[in-house]
Amino acid sequence: MFEAVESLIAEHAELEQQLADPAVHSDQSRARKLNQRYAELSAIVRTYREWQQLGDDAEAARELAGEDEAFLEEASQMDARRVVVTERLRQLLVPRDPSDSKDALLEVKSGEGGEESALFAGDLLRMYTRYAEQRGWSTEVLDANESDLGGYKSVTVAVKAKGTPAPGEAPYALLKFEGGVHRVQRVPVTESQGRVHTSAAGVLVMPEAEQVDVTINENDLRIDVFRSSGPGGQSVNTTDSAVRITHLPTGIVVSCQNEKSQLQNKESAMRILRARLLAAAEEAADAEASSARRSQVRTVDRSERIRTYNYPENRISDHRTGYKAYNLDQVLDGALEPVIESCVQADMAERLAAIGD
Repeated sequence: MFEAVESLIAEHAELEQQLADPAVHSDQSRARKLNQRYAELSAIVRTYREWQQLGDDAEAARELAGEDEAFLEEASQMDARRVVVTERLRQLLVPRDPSDSKDALLEVKSGEGGEESALFAGDLLRMYTRYAEQRGWSTEVLDANESDLGGYKSVTVAVKAKGTPAPGEAPYALLKFEGGVHRVQRVPVTESQGRVHTSAAGVLVMPEAEQVDVTINENDLRIDVFRSSGPGGQSVNTTDSAVRITHLPTGIVVSCQNEKSQLQNKESAMRILRARLLAAAEEAADAEASSARRSQVRTVDRSERIRTYNYPENRISDHRTGYKAYNLDQVLDGALEPVIESCVQADMAERLAAIGD
């Protein structure tokens, strides 16, 4: 596997030259892609050089051990450190999801449980917003359909990193594991007998698609405008500012009514449409290469319940990785790191196993 590093070092040097050219930065989209690839390769090159240096130092220490046996202990310590660095380098060389460097669009929809499910969807949105804040990401609500009690029938939020994140640290690379059905067990606010109910909300995570990622023919779109409405059917706008876009070849329908301006709603709807088209293209590619990518945690059937939030026990359980903790209150306040890390590690283990196979 390490034989591939030499070609990556050459690519890293070439990228360094390109990024030094001011003309490259006139095209922001291209510059961002080059920066993302450069950051990914920098981690590999840095780790590889550390791996080489530890090997050279250990060999030199063994040579000196003939004069002083204390160098044997030093060589042994370097060998142990090199084992750790070897595993880190191996993980860095594992092929990543091409979209792992992208920002994310996250949709939360209420499901089983009516109003209680909508309230839970609101709790999930707050959890993701707090998690994003802790990571220094920005969030922007693109579209929201609120319920009568202040929850969400559906809500779409864009999550963006600031600058160029390190490999595996971009919003989509981490949030993609949240896609699926989330189940909650608690006493609903509408329950007068104090009984625990089970309801669910669905989460869909897509990489944010740039215009260069997806080509959309304007002739393939049907655009309808209508009047925005709020909870209970109350009019929140006296003009036809809400926008519904239908992509005729695929049948994908996107609507946005969050903004007062029809133009802003159209722009938001187009962002969501691009992301859905990119996700659909990637799912088709995944299906073709299912044997090669069968191990990814995120390919779990979306109908499966991936996680349970048990309020009476203050317990959170991830059914894919076996992760369980009794700090549900903290997780809902944004402390998602250990939960997502369990998914990242499970995904990495499966990828390494697939390479071994």
